[in-house]
Amino acid sequence: MALYRWDTTPALGLLLLLSVASGSTRPRPAGSESEALEQPPSPPPPTLATATQTSPRMGKMSVPNRRLASVRGVPVSSPPGRRARLSSPGTSQQPPEAREEMRRRVKNLIEGSRVMIFSKTYCPHSSRVKELFSSLGVNCNILELDQVDDGIRVQEMLTEITNQKTVPNIFVNRVHVGGCDKTFQAHHSGLLQKLLQEGSANDYDLIVIGGGSGGLSCAKEAAILGKKVMVLDFVVPSPQGTSWGLGASHTHTHTVPFCIPKKLMHQAALLGQALQDSRKFGWEYNQQVKHNWSTLTEAIQNHIGSLNWSYRLSLREKGVTYVNAYGEFVDHHKIKATNKKGQESYFSASKFVIATGERPRYLGIPGDKEYCVTSDDLFSLPYCPGKTLVVGASYVALECAGFLAGFGLEVTVMVRSILLRGFDQEMAEKVGSYMERHGVKFLRKFVPVKIQQLERGSPGKLKVWAKSTEGPETMEEVYNTVLLAIGRDSCTRKLGLEKIGVKINEKNGKIPVNDMEQTNVPHVYAIGDVLEGKPELTPVAIQAGKLLARRLFGASSEKCDYMSVPTAVFTPLEYGCCGLSEEKAIEVYKKENLEVYHTLFWPLEWTIAGRDNNTCYAKIICHKLDSDRVIGFHILGPNAGEITQGFAAAMKCGLTKQLLDDTIGIHPTCGEVFTTLEITKSSGLDITQKGC
Repeated sequence: MALYRWDTTPALGLLLLLSVASGSTRPRPAGSESEALEQPPSPPPPTLATATQTSPRMGKMSVPNRRLASVRGVPVSSPPGRRARLSSPGTSQQPPEAREEMRRRVKNLIEGSRVMIFSKTYCPHSSRVKELFSSLGVNCNILELDQVDDGIRVQEMLTEITNQKTVPNIFVNRVHVGGCDKTFQAHHSGLLQKLLQEGSANDYDLIVIGGGSGGLSCAKEAAILGKKVMVLDFVVPSPQGTSWGLGASHTHTHTVPFCIPKKLMHQAALLGQALQDSRKFGWEYNQQVKHNWSTLTEAIQNHIGSLNWSYRLSLREKGVTYVNAYGEFVDHHKIKATNKKGQESYFSASKFVIATGERPRYLGIPGDKEYCVTSDDLFSLPYCPGKTLVVGASYVALECAGFLAGFGLEVTVMVRSILLRGFDQEMAEKVGSYMERHGVKFLRKFVPVKIQQLERGSPGKLKVWAKSTEGPETMEEVYNTVLLAIGRDSCTRKLGLEKIGVKINEKNGKIPVNDMEQTNVPHVYAIGDVLEGKPELTPVAIQAGKLLARRLFGASSEKCDYMSVPTAVFTPLEYGCCGLSEEKAIEVYKKENLEVYHTLFWPLEWTIAGRDNNTCYAKIICHKLDSDRVIGFHILGPNAGEITQGFAAAMKCGLTKQLLDDTIGIHPTCGEVFTTLEITKSSGLDITQKGC
């Protein structure tokens, strides 16, 4: 006989396809299994309460004299003793919203019950099953489908879920066992007892490995839904000894160690620019203005400390167990937790979520781990980094280079190939050009080959050797600090995933999942930066974690939408985008089916300050065959992140060029430029601005 878990098909181990030799293939006499959907009653016995819990070893089933209605126990309008109306429309005739609600209600019953029996009061096969569980001393939840008004819809949904049209329909610890005959077969083979033991032995409903944003979001939501949840979180210090608290992850996600401190440092650099602008606006001051690195880093560390405390307090308030230990699978449902003292504990759970995030990658050259820092280290560096080489062209590299230059430091960016891989390349080049005009040096088509310490100090001196990626040319230079920002590696290789058969991409450690964030092992899920082919963004992980918990424990069926995710790059001139890059749009829809509207613009705030005209840039990519729907949104200018956030909501609602044209702009703002776009790229017309 085939067994499968309600929330995972197929299940593992005992929950995989199992055949019971005795009687599993013999012909079944008519009526020997269960009553079919349209079987008329003759006459019904006294009613059982809807999803009523039975008492173990009670002999005959106890019969409550009250009657509850639909799956969740809402009282019915019909008088007690009256059979459910058989004229109710089936699930196939219901609106999608009603069908999803029915699915959720049925799933809630299955998920929340050790044994769930869907039966009918007049069915002798249902009675046999109830007596079996009673003789085993097992509490059951029972829903009598002939005693609730929506019983037919429940049975049709069960048919859709299990492909079984008859009652009784039995689930044990979320595993679909089947009908009467299959339940007795499982009992005689010993499988039923194993299934009963499997669910009761676990310490937790859910263990989340990784205390980053996605992991915490998933854990808290599961706890809100009444589940017993544990978070395992352990930060492995960087080669420079830096470690972060809760909210960073089992290793690291971006919220605490990068997103928040980088935005604060970006703001510090913007304030420096604002000080320069202020003189043009009439502000007079004689005191020499300089930046104090220690003051800034101390303030950032204090803020992060308060966040760590609030994260832990939030977990405690919601009843989530937090363990500061490194998790490693030792069995399908068991995990070993090792704390910083090396002490080991073991915990089991029905389900697991991997949310361990990523850590910065190193070059694999002499001196990199010994002398270089990464974004993990930069925000707690106890001294000003001085003359800095930033290796890489990712958004992390450019953001760090930007705010360091904003503090007045000498900064060089060493680029192996292109800027901001994965982003719109026209926008990426405009970001780089602006930074270059404002003091950041770019060394293109070079990679480091060796790093040597010349002097210790705070900072010291490092000599860097590099070679061209396009020829024999080499270079060497001395810097105070070398910051590596060449990408991140997923922290999945030391979790014992191979012991339970979870597949990972051997090249980058990322975990392939389906559209439900489920790995190839049905009770193990993954969210956040460890996912293969998904955006590596904190808000994405938070949303995915929350929705995953709701699906796992029956609160909704909504999936995370990984398309049209808005994001911003906090370079000195901010870049915000949502949807497709121009390159990707052409690849997907073909150039002839697209129209690109664009313009340069001059923020009013920049006019008196004498800042660059014709530097800020806006463009939208429209799909001509779909009512000029906006499939790509891009802006380079002040507060680009704030602007993009609002337009992202409009894009989810199906924003078109006509809707933008019909929108009244707020004057004078940067965002209003999208309500007046007229020039297309294909026209070749000049987009330079003569005024504000």
